[in-house]
Amino acid sequence: MHFGLTEEQKLLQETVRSFVAGECPPQVVRAVFDAGGAHDPALWKGLSELGVAGMVVPEVYGGAGLELLDLALVAEELGAGAVPAPFLGHAMACVALSLGASESQRERWLPALASGELVGTVGWSEPGGVIDPEAFTVEFREGALFGAKSLVPNASAAGLLVVAGPDGRLFVVERGAPGLRTEAVSNIDRTRPLEKVILEGVPAEELEQPVGDRVRDAGLVLLAADAFGCGHRLVRMSAEYAKARQQFGRPIAEFQAVKHQLANMAVEIDPSRALWWFAAHAFDHMPEEREKAAALAKAHITDRAARVARDAVEAHGGLGFTWECDVQIYFKRAAFDRVVLGTPDQHRDRIADLGGY
Repeated sequence: MHFGLTEEQKLLQETVRSFVAGECPPQVVRAVFDAGGAHDPALWKGLSELGVAGMVVPEVYGGAGLELLDLALVAEELGAGAVPAPFLGHAMACVALSLGASESQRERWLPALASGELVGTVGWSEPGGVIDPEAFTVEFREGALFGAKSLVPNASAAGLLVVAGPDGRLFVVERGAPGLRTEAVSNIDRTRPLEKVILEGVPAEELEQPVGDRVRDAGLVLLAADAFGCGHRLVRMSAEYAKARQQFGRPIAEFQAVKHQLANMAVEIDPSRALWWFAAHAFDHMPEEREKAAALAKAHITDRAARVARDAVEAHGGLGFTWECDVQIYFKRAAFDRVVLGTPDQHRDRIADLGGY
């Protein structure tokens, strides 16, 4: 049995990694970060031309027809590069329509989503940190939605919003629909805007299949992969800094305490790769394991990435606390991944419930 990536998956990841290195170097990320948070349309166009926008969209609608693991491998590279793109919400919207839409709905929206011309996003959480569909208060009456969604990624940039309702039901809203309002939400990660979406009698279409739980699980896996990429990058940044920083005429990387700190950071994050690989594989091939594996990957990896981010600040000394140091960008990305779609504690509670405890 083969437990590694295929040659095609390795090539996919290397291609995205090369694109990020060439088109989204640290100065590009910093420019978006300093501007206050908005995705770069040119960068998104480049990613879309690579096929990132439509990876899980069936080929008949212009996508690549790949699996969640392939998409998560891209998420790892975007996390490692702190790429400011509307990837998370768009990917979840593609999963929602690919799995749950009727044939007419697929024909209407999937080709534009696959090309990246139409940006999608998903409204899952509700005000107060509510992530459990059984507690959702959004209502669908007479063809219209009423309620609110919080922490919606890139809502203003999206032309298509998928709204999660109770019992796994999903509804599609197009940009400019009457009664639809968005409000900016204070967000530590300035490369990925979050917004509150208010629905006041907004015309909407319900997707044919209630696949909300699968869309949520896909989002959890993608956040875990992004956090892994972010944490992995922070370990490497810290190691390189320790090799270059001189103290008492020697690189601080030669000091035993610094070696131990870097080793502990690597041990925190590197072994967790298997968690999100398995969760992504389970999404498409092991339905009985899917929900628990996704929750476990999200809870464990985003927690570990946040811890590594704190250690990276310490490893960089006084520089690590400054706005000028790129560590702060990754620190805030890790914080985003930890909170969006539910905190680690919320998902640990879900894991206990799923296990019957």
